[in-house]
Amino acid sequence: MPDLEAATEADVATLRAQLGREPRGIAGIAWRCPCGKPGVVATEPRLPDGTPFPTTYYLTCPRATSACSTLEASGLMAEMTGRLADDEELAAGYRAAHEAYLADRAALGEVPEIEGISAGGMPTRVKCLHVLVGHALAAGPGVNPLGDEAVDALGAFWERPCLEEH
Repeated sequence: MPDLEAATEADVATLRAQLGREPRGIAGIAWRCPCGKPGVVATEPRLPDGTPFPTTYYLTCPRATSACSTLEASGLMAEMTGRLADDEELAAGYRAAHEAYLADRAALGEVPEIEGISAGGMPTRVKCLHVLVGHALAAGPGVNPLGDEAVDALGAFWERPCLEEH
């Protein structure tokens, strides 16, 4: 599991602004944008209201989120899923990313209802680039091959701060 930073009051305020709602189940900050703001939050596998929550790494940076949506609309997810069927090395790396994701979530707590279920379509398809990018940013390069590809495709989304100072 990547080292998580405890979320400060300022981080929670930033997350609230980024998400447009109150953040839930914060386990810690998993990745910070070079501007210093939280960009990926690690979320507890069970939310405070008891709901199981499989998305351990939640992408919060508005610029990255918007860029992921653009990539999804381009058909990249279908192309990536197709490559999983044709490239055994890529498929093996993606299965390993799935296992790494499950191990990271298990480090935060066991939730029987979501046991064996990661996120983003792993390990057999690509269903959500936001999840893969969040995982790749939190875990670092080399853990999630398709997440790494999506991060590369995003380019330098952090060149402008995620939220302008008020």
